Amino acid sequence: MVYGAIDEKSEKGYTCLKRVFGAIQNKQIDYNWLLTYVDCYPQNPIFDELLNKEYCWLSGDELTSIVQKEDFQWVWAVLSGFDKDIPLLEVLIKYKLPYADGYKGFWEDPISIQHPLASIEIVPWDSSFVLIFSKQKEIVDNFMKAFPLSEDMELYNTKWKNI
Repeated sequence: MVYGAIDEKSEKGYTCLKRVFGAIQNKQIDYNWLLTYVDCYPQNPIFDELLNKEYCWLSGDELTSIVQKEDFQWVWAVLSGFDKDIPLLEVLIKYKLPYADGYKGFWEDPISIQHPLASIEIVPWDSSFVLIFSKQKEIVDNFMKAFPLSEDMELYNTKWKNI
């Protein structure tokens, strides 16, 4: 089962990954991360070059280190977290790269993680809100506790279908 939440009210202007990582009690360290369709604005040219490619593969420690050194603006991205025993080659060969803008699956029930091999997904959306999906209920529950204005994704989707 996949759990999800949307926070469109807590942050103004962009997704602050440092706060998101704190909210999920730094569980991002437990995964390797595929970052795709990234639109972000780090001031460090090394981070800019690394992240503004078709995809980027980072350990949880590497991703955390980047965010701790510079908590820059994330406009769009899909950050897909994989168990550490899943190799990058398997992630890239079998499935398409996850994307945010135009992906309709976020708004359908049952909710799901876009990449079938991923365990968690964090999606900064157009500087407007952030989505989080996880196979671990505790991660989404912790996110929702830290961002009390966030909403359960299934309820959110149902609400919009009824309008």
